[in-house]
Amino acid sequence: MSDTPWWDARRHADRRPLLIARNRIQAALRGWFADQDFTEVDPCALQVSPGNEAHLHAFTTDSIGNDGAARRMYLHTSPEFAMKKLLAAGETRIHTFAHVWRNRERGARHSPEFTMLEWYRAGQVYTVLMDDCAALLRIAAQAAGASLLRRGDATCDPFAPPERLSVAGAFGRFAGIDLLATLAPDGTPDRGALAAQVAAAGMRVDAGDTWSDLVSAVLVQRVEPHLGHGRMTVLDRYPAHEAALARRCPDDPREAERFELYACGVELANGFGELTDPAEQRRRFEAEMDEKARVYGERYPLDEDFLAALAHMPPASGIALGFDRLVMLATGAPRIDDVLWAPVG
Repeated sequence: MSDTPWWDARRHADRRPLLIARNRIQAALRGWFADQDFTEVDPCALQVSPGNEAHLHAFTTDSIGNDGAARRMYLHTSPEFAMKKLLAAGETRIHTFAHVWRNRERGARHSPEFTMLEWYRAGQVYTVLMDDCAALLRIAAQAAGASLLRRGDATCDPFAPPERLSVAGAFGRFAGIDLLATLAPDGTPDRGALAAQVAAAGMRVDAGDTWSDLVSAVLVQRVEPHLGHGRMTVLDRYPAHEAALARRCPDDPREAERFELYACGVELANGFGELTDPAEQRRRFEAEMDEKARVYGERYPLDEDFLAALAHMPPASGIALGFDRLVMLATGAPRIDDVLWAPVG
């Protein structure tokens, strides 16, 4: 019935148990946040900037004013900018189930519109978010009536303590690459040094590959397939060059307070110790947009209100979790469209 539309009664009957499980999971997670004294917020999706990461692509639209003049606007790729403005306004624990939009993304685990569970803790270190993630995966499994998270033949025990592994450690273990040796003491990357190691590891290196391109290739081909099997993996301490929104680690400026959560080889969440320096954030955003212009021939504007708000934002930690992917793993659904009530056509 793969060619049958999602609204066909027979196909809907097959999907409905997954969708009811989705509702149970969402209700259970909302209950956990309430018990943790979080306030649920609902930021608007239409923004002056969709986000400033080089490889995220937005949907654009024109807002027509009362005078008939058009203003370019975007559907956000994350509610992050709005959430951090709320922290600057005085909120301390907030979460949202936000619909977000990302262009150029469609597949078994990607929908151009999906739900992101995002939450922030003011005044708390980013490692607390790792404990949050472990709790939420347990709750999701319980709500779905599952003892294991599943993706095809891969399984992950959400009740087992997570494995915590640094990016540099993972590169050494799974690819035989000394990643930190390719970074200067201030975090500046050495493309040639990494290219030599990647080639020695038997991977292809193209002349146009940047240091970031090579890092991404190693992650996808050699590292990610090993993560989150048997138990969750927290992939911690990303290179600062790959963490535009995160603070640098106080013990090593080459690394940043950024982690990603994996289960069954699937990336579920991306967490940060949040950067609150407006000047540094502007510099990083401009570098990201320079790279976007180089690769894709376009750039997005900076949200000047967001940069102004950073000066008033308290130290905080924040994270975004792909809610639909979590539902997929808790129910064993093979495709993201199976757990969306009304998928994008």
